[in-house]
Amino acid sequence: MQYSVSVRTLCEFTAKRGDLDLRFTPSPTALEGMAGHQHVTGRRGAGYETEIGLRGEFGPLVVRGRADGYDPVLRRLEEIKTRRGDLSRQPANHRALHWAQAKVYGWLLCQARGLAGLDLALVYFDLATQEETTFVETHSAPALQAFFEALCTEFLAWAEQELAHRTGRDRALAALAFPHEAFRAGQRELAEAVYRGAASGRCVLAQAPTGIGKTIATTFAMLKAAPSHGLDKVFYLTAKSTGRRMALEAAARLQEGEFAPRLRVLELTARDKACEHPDQACHGDSCPLARGFYDRLPAARADALASGLMDAAALRETARRHAVCPYYLAQEAARWADLVVGDYNYWFDGSAMLYATTAGNEWRVGVLADEAHNLVERARAMYSASLGQAALQPARESAAGDVRKALDRVQRSWSSVRKAHAQDEGGLQALPAAFVTALRNAAAAIETQLAQAAGAADSPLQQAYFDLLGFLRLADSFGSHSVLEVTQEAVRGRRAATTVRIQNLIPAPFLKPRFAAARTATLFSATLNPPRYALDMLGMPDDTAWTDVASPFQPEQLQVRTVRGISTRYPDRQRSAAPIAALIAEQFGAHAGNYLAFFSSFDYLELVAAEFRRSHPDIPTWTQVRGMDEARRGEFIARFVPGGAGVGFAVLGGSFGEGIDLRSDRLVGAFVATLGLPQVNPRNEQLKARLETAFGAGYDYTYLYPGLQKVVQAAGRVIRTHEDRGIVYLIDDRFQRPAVRELLPSWWRVTPVWRTGSAAAAARRYSAHGQAPGPRAGRARSDLEPR
Repeated sequence: MQYSVSVRTLCEFTAKRGDLDLRFTPSPTALEGMAGHQHVTGRRGAGYETEIGLRGEFGPLVVRGRADGYDPVLRRLEEIKTRRGDLSRQPANHRALHWAQAKVYGWLLCQARGLAGLDLALVYFDLATQEETTFVETHSAPALQAFFEALCTEFLAWAEQELAHRTGRDRALAALAFPHEAFRAGQRELAEAVYRGAASGRCVLAQAPTGIGKTIATTFAMLKAAPSHGLDKVFYLTAKSTGRRMALEAAARLQEGEFAPRLRVLELTARDKACEHPDQACHGDSCPLARGFYDRLPAARADALASGLMDAAALRETARRHAVCPYYLAQEAARWADLVVGDYNYWFDGSAMLYATTAGNEWRVGVLADEAHNLVERARAMYSASLGQAALQPARESAAGDVRKALDRVQRSWSSVRKAHAQDEGGLQALPAAFVTALRNAAAAIETQLAQAAGAADSPLQQAYFDLLGFLRLADSFGSHSVLEVTQEAVRGRRAATTVRIQNLIPAPFLKPRFAAARTATLFSATLNPPRYALDMLGMPDDTAWTDVASPFQPEQLQVRTVRGISTRYPDRQRSAAPIAALIAEQFGAHAGNYLAFFSSFDYLELVAAEFRRSHPDIPTWTQVRGMDEARRGEFIARFVPGGAGVGFAVLGGSFGEGIDLRSDRLVGAFVATLGLPQVNPRNEQLKARLETAFGAGYDYTYLYPGLQKVVQAAGRVIRTHEDRGIVYLIDDRFQRPAVRELLPSWWRVTPVWRTGSAAAAARRYSAHGQAPGPRAGRARSDLEPR
């Protein structure tokens, strides 16, 4: 059995030594790098060859890659690197790595073409000056062969270990049995859909109800498919930390038993949470964990992988034993792990690490995205960026020379944005060319200064540079998928400062390459109905398979009551507080227990909670507040004790509207006092118009579907097992509308009820007209419009 490795991976593994050094070294984007390579090769003669595919073997090792360029007349092989800044400040281990790559390519070319020797050249192309700096060495074929074989020999023990691991892993996964005595209802259907997606190389969109065990079913199926369908890795992606914990628990369960596979399972965490020395810069002169990082990495890597489970705590402990940075140890471990668990951004973001590493190593991967109804909003945030006049001011005040002049030109160019915005009644359709040019020049000037100064970490200038770079990258790809928003506000008594935001509306164009790069990707959630919404908004392939798993729960387990005669529309919220409070109290009086009450905003929550506490002070309450950290969220959940009684007030779509598991009598009911429709504001109205043009479903895609997804998620907190029993009140007359009812789970048995007793009396008391507002007349669609 052969082991395939890229030239880059071979050289990084064997030739990279010394410090981890992340001082400011401006790195070109992938597009800039490609353009730089093309610029350099375009200067060469007619016979110059580019992108030369090369392959060589050493025992079971297959080394492959593409050399940048070769001049057969000069017999010179070139390794081209695009760069910015002062080349003399390049860390020595970077240059050594580049030479190692050039030498490996040199031997592979000599072997392929029977050459006795050749010149090797490192060509550094400065994107700012368009100048080349070239270093040339002459090598004989035997010397290059000796270098190649030395690297391969050093790597061979690792490769043989990896081959043994992969062989044993695949054998065990082929025989893997589901870790429970039997599948729950719906689990087998979901698992089969994931497996079929991996087998056929298709993506899958799966709607499956809460409580059936989606995490274990999908993870089992994707891992089971790995050996027969050549998956190198499985990536399990989540929106929240609770999802990561569930995935890690599922992986641990799959590895129980004498004959279970021994998987390498890695949890990726954010840099700010993993960093041991947040007050230190990431280089050997500052952080002790960066000093000699690559010298200690081999032992730390071997130790981490031997442990199998590399969650955040275990990886941190391993890093401490070897005195290396835990965050960058995790980045390295991702290359060798079987199952990687992390946030959506590691695959879907513009600078996603797992996506880039997959492309560079040509891995075949299976992607699982949990709670995928969150991905539309998350992806919009990934591909949006703001740039503010006031935010650039600290950098301008600290700058001098060419940088100060460049930032002064940016300040003057804001007037072109304001003028264009004022003249365009339909909203700014494009950024003024003069403004974009000024931003590019400022970014280049800052880049040059920071590179020469070796990068002053966390300086206003560096922050301005990253803000400019992020904004310009999205400006380069601006299109009908995004809009420009311009706002102005006074700052410290000065003239109003302008902010421009590139707001993504349709993430599909950015996400399509992510789906194309995976062998298969399954997106699953309890709320993906209708599937066309997710397919259109996320850019999933046309042949994506859709599966809608039937609920294992019986209608008798959950009473669903839609409350007529109470409006939660914005103008009616003040007078809705008393009848809602009375309704909650009536249900609590009929059956005391733990309840959750959901509202569309903190203001609405606080209004009803205050009324409830005033009128029913004897019933325990606890409320979600703005900005709750993880500890306070834990305290909120801890109030739902078995056998307890009280009401928790929460915001729909927030931390407690999904991803929490309150089984048995820890939660006996929920009240959802809203359709969850997003606010009517200029952005959402622009989104509505844009989606109407793109898909012919502006209102549904902007308001109705996202709102009802939140409602169903919140209601799904009540029934988690076959033994659970509970009740859900959907409070608003619009829940009677067919357009709404058809989006509710098919297994629900919905009963419309009118307010009775104290709820009706409260409504009469608080109605401005002596009676509570009933259902509005008019067309169904207009009655559903958020107000």
